Amino acid sequence: MNCPKCESTQIIKYGLTHYGKPRFRCQKCGRQFVENPSRQPIDEATRILVDKLLLERLALAAIARITGVSKRWLQFYVNKKYAQITQEVEVTKKKTGKLVIQLDELWSFVGNKQNKQWIWLALDMDTREIVGVWIGDRSRCSAKKLWQSLPSVYRQCAVCYTDFWEAYAQVLPSKRHKAVGKETGKTSYIERFNNTLRQRVGRLVRKTLSFSKKLENHIGAVWYFVHHYNALLRA
Repeated sequence: MNCPKCESTQIIKYGLTHYGKPRFRCQKCGRQFVENPSRQPIDEATRILVDKLLLERLALAAIARITGVSKRWLQFYVNKKYAQITQEVEVTKKKTGKLVIQLDELWSFVGNKQNKQWIWLALDMDTREIVGVWIGDRSRCSAKKLWQSLPSVYRQCAVCYTDFWEAYAQVLPSKRHKAVGKETGKTSYIERFNNTLRQRVGRLVRKTLSFSKKLENHIGAVWYFVHHYNALLRA
């Protein structure tokens, strides 16, 4: 018998699995395995498919059914993937000059509706890129975190259109902050993106059964879609 990881023959018996099958352990690399496993390692094509399905409005149980992977493996895969996602916007380089951004906040929750999480977003009115993201409560502190997440060029010279939520007026530069109503159309792009986000990220769909139970995965799912969205605009 050879180790499936390093091909070593230094194999010892290592008890039984949960299903009663003999388990073995490689003394060289420490890999634990069973002989003739019923489930084979997940191939790269399946992982790529899972990555694509995570960008659609699907629960993890649905993705497991489509791809044939186990729910346990999928949850571990998602946990690891979201933990590695960069929580910083990647946008095309901008010159200092006339820049206009739209800002808005989107309600969500984790675990139950009492644990509210607000997704704060900023969108470049010209390129449609998402240029700022923060997930937290709806306080002045979160508005400040959104402002700090913007690339420096936007903080220096961008005109900011928002709704009348008081936290914006407390944080944004007064000379460049424009609080407007929906009827003006000055926040239409960010409101449209909010709708896109709800349609594509199952955790944000109203009356869903696929809502997040773990805050880290909730944040990771939002950032994963934002990076994908910006990448498509740059393509």
